[in-house]
Amino acid sequence: KVFGETRIPAGTYKLKLRTEGGYHQKYSKRFPHIHIGMLHVLDVPGFEYILIHCGNTDENTAGCLLVGDSQENNQIKKNGFIGNSTRAYMRIYPKIAKALDKKEKVTITYIDFD
Repeated sequence: KVFGETRIPAGTYKLKLRTEGGYHQKYSKRFPHIHIGMLHVLDVPGFEYILIHCGNTDENTAGCLLVGDSQENNQIKKNGFIGNSTRAYMRIYPKIAKALDKKEKVTITYIDFD
């Protein structure tokens, strides 16, 4: 694993709400009407504190999953680009957070396409 460079291994991982740390504080202020904790990806081999959050390029993440409504492949455009990230986050977050808050099992599957 190379910090900020290596991607998460393909697999299915459980999610939980993380209510500590800098992102939790930042998102509590940024999204006060919906935020109850960060979406935290658990038990990723070689990684800790993997979150799902907003961002547009690889500069906005050190391994976390960025969400968006559009994308430009990083094999075509240097660093790639994820568009409408905040809008996508605000659409998916409430549903996932509500399920986690109700103690439902929620998972995410990472797939390698190369």
